[in-house]
Order: sequence, then C-alpha cells, then structure tokens
Amino acid sequence: MKRSILLLFLSVLFFSSSVLAQDEPIRLTNPSFEGNPGEGGNIGRLPDGWYDCGFPGETPPDVHPKEGAGAFQVTKEPFHGKTYLGLVVRDNDTWEMVSQRLSAPLQASKCYEFSISLARSEIYMSQSRVTNEPMNYATPVKLRIWGGSGYCSRLELLAESALVVNARWLGYNFRLEPKQTHTYIVFEAFYKTPTPFPYNGNLLMDNASDIIPVPCTITTPEVAAVDEKPKPGPKPPTQKPTKPADTPVVKKTTPVILKELENPAKLTKGQTIRMDQLYFPADSATITKGSVPVLTEVYNFLSANPNVIVEIGGHTNGTPSHEYCDRLSTERAKAIVDYLAAKGISRKRLQYKGYGKRNPIDSNASAAGRKKNQRVEIKILSVTG
Repeated sequence: MKRSILLLFLSVLFFSSSVLAQDEPIRLTNPSFEGNPGEGGNIGRLPDGWYDCGFPGETPPDVHPKEGAGAFQVTKEPFHGKTYLGLVVRDNDTWEMVSQRLSAPLQASKCYEFSISLARSEIYMSQSRVTNEPMNYATPVKLRIWGGSGYCSRLELLAESALVVNARWLGYNFRLEPKQTHTYIVFEAFYKTPTPFPYNGNLLMDNASDIIPVPCTITTPEVAAVDEKPKPGPKPPTQKPTKPADTPVVKKTTPVILKELENPAKLTKGQTIRMDQLYFPADSATITKGSVPVLTEVYNFLSANPNVIVEIGGHTNGTPSHEYCDRLSTERAKAIVDYLAAKGISRKRLQYKGYGKRNPIDSNASAAGRKKNQRVEIKILSVTG
C-alpha cells in the first residue's frame, strides 16, 4: 500500500514538474552577443553560444565594439553590454545567419513572445563581392527567425520583421506560433521581400529576450477602471424641458484628439505626434479607461493606413533614477503596442522604445513641466510600408 502511494506521489510530482517546465521561459545563451571584436575590429570569431550558418567561402558575422570604429567603420554604441552582432546581405546572393540550440524545445501548437533590439548602421564599409570595389553595405534588410532540428536547420519560418530602417536601437516584438516542435533557432538577415534581389545591406542585433510561453488566445488587454477625475456627487432629478415638434435634432460629435492623424497624406517620415488624453496610474503601465478614445483613434488610423509603420515612444519626467525611468517608459510604450496588436494591428508595423527622462520638452522644475515631460508619442517610421 505504501509503495503504491509513493509511486502515485512520484507520478504526480513528475507530471506537475513537466507541466511547469513547459511554461518556463526558453533562454538563449549569450543573448546580448557579448564577444571580442579584437583591436580595430572583427577577428572572425562569433560570440560564445552562437554558430555561423553562412555560405562557404564567406566570413562569419561581425562582433562590433563599444568604443571606436570597428573594421567596417561601424561606430554605434551597444544597446546593452559591451558588444553587439552585425549581419550582412551581399550583392552576390549570399547572406549571414547565426544559430544555437535552445534551452528547451519550442513546442508545436504552443505560442510564444520574443523581442530583440535591432538597428541599421548608416556606414558599414566592406568590399563588393561583384565588383571588388569598396561598398557601403547600408541598404535596410529584415530579420527572419527560423526553427529547426539542428544547427542552421531552417524547417519553419517562425517570424520576420519589417525592413529595419531605423538607425537607432528599437525593440522589435515577435509572436511565435510553431506548427512543428523545434530544438534550434536561426536568426537570418535577408533581403527585402516578396521579390528579393541581391544587394549590400546590414542588420545589427543586441539584447535578445527570453522566449516566453503565452496563451494562444489573443484577448484585448484589460483596461484598468481608474478614474482620472473625481466623481461628482449625486445630482437632484430634473425634468427635461419639452421641445417643440419642429425643433431640429442636433447630433453631438466627438472631438478629435489627434488632429495630425486626420490627414494621412500630410504625414512625413520621422514626424512625432504626442498622444494627448492618454492616462496611466502613478508608477504603473496599466492603461486606464480614460485612454480608450485616443487609442481608438490610433487604431482606426492604423487600420485605414496599412502601409504606415510607427514607433510608440515612452517618456518620463526627471524626478526618479534613470533605471526606473527607462523601465517605466518602456513598459508604458509596450502596453500601447500590446493593446493595438490585440485589436488586430500587425506587430510588424508596431515598434516601441522607452526613452526614460532623456528627452524633456519642458523644465522639470515645475509640476506643469513634469506633466508635459511624462508622455507617450507616436513616431512615423514609414508611410510606404
């Protein structure tokens, strides 16, 4: 009897552990691509944990340093840590990929979320494989994420970004819904699709996240029931005045909050629009009910203009520490992206970034100035897709 109970207990424990393990994050080895670029640039060695999947006869992807120009005149500061990874596509129809084994399999028919910081270097000097002349590999490319059963195995395309046109680091978010189970992942720089042709371009990668299991049913994020204004007291009942039969009925129109979005033809790349009437509780990234009207305007605009790509940027006032401000501003920007994505806007068109307290638009010495500085903005990254 005791033996049966012990076996039952061990079976339950094993089953529970297996279920919990399936919900744990899948962690990447060296997700910040920390490596040794060597003096003056690349030494032909990938960061620990990553495997080169490039074409025969071509050099591996390049590790870029924190300070000074690397071998390719790339001078961008890392988003995180001391180094980052650069991938290129070439005019001889070859491109770069890296791979690694996952800490746990991506399960078929499960859903996951993943984010990574991406950018493009405006200068990336190398030699053309076609002409043998010096060439700036500056044309935008995209990131494609593959799942497979071994290093460099590309069995299933799990996600791909829009063209990475931004010259500063931005967080790109992906939802992975594998149809097969995969034990390896491949990050691939690739040309503009759907009709790719060879050209010279680059993609910078840093600060990859864990791969987080999430529910496959997408629901609109809950909006907190927080009132921005105090509720008025009860009003005494009043009798509605009678109107003559021939009095015309005047319909009330809802005032437009973001007037800049009314005329999409006038929007320009790089334009920034402040999201007025967007509210969060203090020290929180929970969207309040009072924010729904302005979010509805943004959703309607993006739905009607499917070629527009935007960045949601979060900003804080200058009172707390940089670490706190960076975290809160990023979480608030991400909350807006999650809200829009849950309503059906493709995440390929939505990027987010937390700027913390680095870009004030008013003085932090007054309450009014701090209120202006604590804001969320829409930046138009592309009007042509």
